[in-house]
Amino acid sequence: MANVSVYNIEGNEVGTLELNDSVFGVEVNEHLVHLAVVAQLANKRQGTQKAKTRSEVSGGGRKPWRQKGTGHARQGSTRSPQWTGGGVVFAPTPRDYTIRLNKKEKRAALKSALTSRVNENKFIVVDAMNFDEIKTKKFQSVMNNLKVNKALVVLDDTCGNTVLSARNIPTVKTASVNTINVYDILKYNTVVATKAAVASIEEVYA
Repeated sequence: MANVSVYNIEGNEVGTLELNDSVFGVEVNEHLVHLAVVAQLANKRQGTQKAKTRSEVSGGGRKPWRQKGTGHARQGSTRSPQWTGGGVVFAPTPRDYTIRLNKKEKRAALKSALTSRVNENKFIVVDAMNFDEIKTKKFQSVMNNLKVNKALVVLDDTCGNTVLSARNIPTVKTASVNTINVYDILKYNTVVATKAAVASIEEVYA
C-alpha cells in the first residue's frame, strides 16, 4: 500500500496515511482515462447549433432570369448558397453529442486518474480544513503553505466555509467526494484532499 504524508494547514507534516491499493494503487488504464475525458467534454456540449439550408431559407421560388441569352451565368434561385441571403451548403443541425460509459468503466477511469496523481507525488493529504469564517486570504495562505498553485481540493461535507473561501481563486476548484471526476483530476496540477475525504473516497470506490 502507498503511504503519503499528512500535512496541517500550516504546511507542516503531522503524520502519514496508508492509501487503499484498490483505489489509489490500481494499474493505470490510459485508454479508459482518455475515453472518460472525451465523454465528459462531449456531454457538456449543448448541440443546439442550427443554420438554414437552401430548402429552409424563405424566398427564391422564381428563377431570377431566363436560362440563356442574358450574359449572366445560369441561376435557378436567389437562395442558392452563392447568393447573399442564400442558404448554407452543409448547415449544422441540432444533435446529441452524448457519449455513455458504463459504471465499471467510469470507476476504473477515476481510480486510474487518482493512482496516476499518487504515483506522480501530486496527491496531498491534509488532516483537516475547517474554517470558522469565510476568508479567501486564509485559504490562499493554506495553498501557499502547501506549495500548491493549481489544485483540485476534495473536501468532506463539513467544510462549507472552506468551499466559499476558495470560490474566488481562479486556480483552485473545490469538489466533494461524489462530484470528483477524471477531467478535473487531470486538469489541475495537484489534488489536495482532507483525511475525511480520502476515507470517503475509499469507502465509495473500493
